[in-house]
Amino acid sequence: MPKKEVIDAKAKKVDEIAKDFTEAVSAIVVDSRGLTVAQDTELRKELRDNGVKLMVIKNKILERAADKSGHNDLKSIFNGPSAVAFSHEDAVAPAKILKKFADEHDALVIKGGIIEGEVADIEKINEFATLPSREELLSTLANILQAPVRNVAYAVKAIADSKSEDDAE
Repeated sequence: MPKKEVIDAKAKKVDEIAKDFTEAVSAIVVDSRGLTVAQDTELRKELRDNGVKLMVIKNKILERAADKSGHNDLKSIFNGPSAVAFSHEDAVAPAKILKKFADEHDALVIKGGIIEGEVADIEKINEFATLPSREELLSTLANILQAPVRNVAYAVKAIADSKSEDDAE
């Protein structure tokens, strides 16, 4: 491949990663060196099932993409092998999955990332990992909204039952 084409391909890759950094609701950088193939496959499947894509990216490309997307603070974590988990839907999912996996597998190390457009250190990522997922929050909200209707239904049924008992007497 001619040198110009290689440079153009790298510039295109930088643009794509910068766009991911900008548009993703969260991007968590990890070092997955030492995971077995089976563990890596398991992690990727769980991430993919939750709408998260995990990409191994060269540090130079990550640094340039961080510059381009305005996340210069990330550059200090781009050392050693780096993989980035991008989520465009759920800010909590990558943190939750990666934290759980890192707790179970010492080979996975969370380096830092971006959550909701802000650079996040390991502590902040761990905080997000403890938050309920979007689905859990929606389920809780649905239960809260259903409670008054359910209570009215129970009250109406109780009144109807008491009237039918009175009529039976």
